Amino acid sequence: MRMNGAQAVLESLKKEGVDIVFGYPGGVVLKLYDELYKMKFPHILTGHEQGAVHAADGYARATGKVGVVFATSGPGAANLITGIATANMDSVPLVCITGQVANPAIGKDSFQEVDVCGITTPITKHNYLVKDVRDLPRVIKEAFFIARTGRPGPVSIDVAADVFNTEFDYAYPETVKLRGYTGDYTGDPAEIDGVMEAIGRAKKPLVFFGGGVTSSNTSEELRAIVERLGVPSTSTIMGLGCVASGMKGFLGFAGMHGSYGANMAIQECDLLLCIGMRFSDRVTGRVADFAPKAMIVHFELDPAEVNKNVSADYRVLGDLRWSLPILRERLEASGADYPAKYADWLKHVMEVAAEHPFSYQQEGDAIKPGALIRKISGLMDENTIAVTDVGQHQMWAAQFYAAKKPRQFLTSGGLGTMGYGLPAAMGAKIGCPDKKVVLFTGDGSIMMNCQEFATIADHDIDVKVVIFENHLLGMVGQWQRLFYNHHYSASELKGKRDFVKLAEAMGLRGYRLEKAEEIETRLPEILAEPGPAVIDCIVPQEENVLPMVPGGKRLDQMVLGEDA
Repeated sequence: MRMNGAQAVLESLKKEGVDIVFGYPGGVVLKLYDELYKMKFPHILTGHEQGAVHAADGYARATGKVGVVFATSGPGAANLITGIATANMDSVPLVCITGQVANPAIGKDSFQEVDVCGITTPITKHNYLVKDVRDLPRVIKEAFFIARTGRPGPVSIDVAADVFNTEFDYAYPETVKLRGYTGDYTGDPAEIDGVMEAIGRAKKPLVFFGGGVTSSNTSEELRAIVERLGVPSTSTIMGLGCVASGMKGFLGFAGMHGSYGANMAIQECDLLLCIGMRFSDRVTGRVADFAPKAMIVHFELDPAEVNKNVSADYRVLGDLRWSLPILRERLEASGADYPAKYADWLKHVMEVAAEHPFSYQQEGDAIKPGALIRKISGLMDENTIAVTDVGQHQMWAAQFYAAKKPRQFLTSGGLGTMGYGLPAAMGAKIGCPDKKVVLFTGDGSIMMNCQEFATIADHDIDVKVVIFENHLLGMVGQWQRLFYNHHYSASELKGKRDFVKLAEAMGLRGYRLEKAEEIETRLPEILAEPGPAVIDCIVPQEENVLPMVPGGKRLDQMVLGEDA
């Protein structure tokens, strides 16, 4: 079939099952956008390229599909960098297609030329520069294969402008052949033998899971394993929802602002079954004193993560879609009464957890963040997708929002990207139109990509945006209060911004809640109304997120409410 490069890009996306693209046009991609117009290919024009890539990320996390973003050369491609790095840290499958200056102009500091491959090499799973139109079908086929297989991640495809205009005989490959990469992560079943022996010897096992369970769609296997063992479990923030918040023995998330019960259980257990998580510094506290009494088992797909931060006594290297069913089968076949064996341990852990649950102290008529999130969580149905920006509100949401299923709690975990939330929520709603989407954000984070209010209004994307306004960069301010003698250096937001007026100026309904009683009297009605809305909630400036493990401390050296 004869076609030009721009047509080939879109035809290839169709063959990969892509149903929507997020992007922003510019000079060198005009041919691509002209063909997009002719083919009526679904596309969302965002207010900024960073909004586009975060929207593609939110779409990918919510659906499990590959998110796709278009951008032009130079500043357009450069504006994707934060979003690509965000996706890379959290293993999110993206394909980012950018325009590059024409072949004769490459390497000459031409107008709007940047080295996209050079810039993105450290933050992508792989990248390409396409200078020959005949390479396009193969490159796109490979990009989607790389992005979605194994440990998912972003792939960048930079395309020279003249490639879009050049005609060739198009044929899309049926298979992918890559030297050194097959996408097959089947491991050695013998490694699970050692795990079974360790479980048999353990008296105080704990299951600790992360975002790899979400990426591999193995939450059902995980839940079955936890139930079969009858042991307590905890998660990273990226793993929230893989075990329902109300499941017996689930302690909530662990780490710097994790639950008292989870952190204490990690420090006391004698076997830590770590599944699809990478031992981030926000999870471990002081690494030398992490899980000091435990034999550590690491179920992991990426060999680079094994023994990188925490040394494992047992490893099971391979895709969780391969390893967890085998573990489940062997546990079922063992005949052991694990729940009876570990009953006392489970009871003890839950008693410890009950000593310091996630809580807040209601003071006067102030809106307490925990009360607000807990109320919203109760009003949402079990299929609702919660999205967060980054900061105090992110941690409060992780503490008080009850995620029941995987892909229901979307947040920038590894990179901690302020400005992620609004476009990601938009992408999640577009990918899952039948599900409710609520965004928790702060008055610092929301300003970073607030231009996407207009995108949401233009397309009537039903996202409820809940802003925690405390006139402060909340997490920065908390650290300054606790560790820098209350010096609010460049963290106070004393401007004259009005989020209700901002929402209305961009075509959205805006509301402001200032008193605790409005959580009961006004909030349910606002959330029940169809269509997008911005809800500006005034919360106390000096409210801390607790518990908190200070930097360099052990997980059991938490700052609790009375200590702050």
